[in-house]
Amino acid sequence: ESRAANASNKEINIQWYIPPLAKPSIYTETKVLLLYAYNTKPVKISNIKTFSSTSIFSGHLWIPLARIISLREKLSNLKQQVEMLMQNSKSLSSASESISFLEQSETLKIISSKNPKMNVEKVHLDEKTEEMAKRCLSEVKALLSVVPALSLPLTEIPFDVTLQSIASLEDMFDPANGCIITEESLFNWIISLFH
Repeated sequence: ESRAANASNKEINIQWYIPPLAKPSIYTETKVLLLYAYNTKPVKISNIKTFSSTSIFSGHLWIPLARIISLREKLSNLKQQVEMLMQNSKSLSSASESISFLEQSETLKIISSKNPKMNVEKVHLDEKTEEMAKRCLSEVKALLSVVPALSLPLTEIPFDVTLQSIASLEDMFDPANGCIITEESLFNWIISLFH
C-alpha cells in the first residue's frame, strides 16, 4: 500500500518550499516555507472522496533561510557532540567489561553496515552539551512558535535526548530535503510549538 495513504501513530511530515521567483529586496531577507502535516492517531485512507479525520493537522510557516542554515549548523555540531559523548561512555563501559572476539567482530559489522540503525537510547549530557542543546532547542522553539517574539529560552530540555532525536531535528531543518519524525517525545514537543 502507498505510504501517502497510510501513517503510523504520531508522525510529522516536514517539507520545505523555496519559491523560485522570490527575489528579496535589499531590505528583506530570503524566507522559505515550512510545510508540515501530522497525525495523532494511525491513518489509513482508502477513498479520498469520503475521507475525513479529526486526527490529521497541517500548516505552514515562513522562516528566514539564514536562520535555518545557522540552526542546522548548530544542530550538526550538537549531534557530533552527542556522538562523542556516546563514544566516550561506550569506551568507558567496554574498558570495564571484557568483550569476546565474537562480540567485537559483530560490533564492527554493525558500525560498518551501510544503514546502521540510529541509536535511540537516552544520552546523559555533560553540562557543556546540555547548555548547547538548550540554546539550539530555544532557537527551534523561537522559529516554530506562532508568536516568536514571546518565545522564552528553555531552562530544561523538553524531550529525551537520543542520537535519533538530534539527527531528526537536524534533518528537519535541511531545506533541501524533508523528513518524517516519529519519536514520541520529540513529536509531542514539536506539535506543541505549532499550536
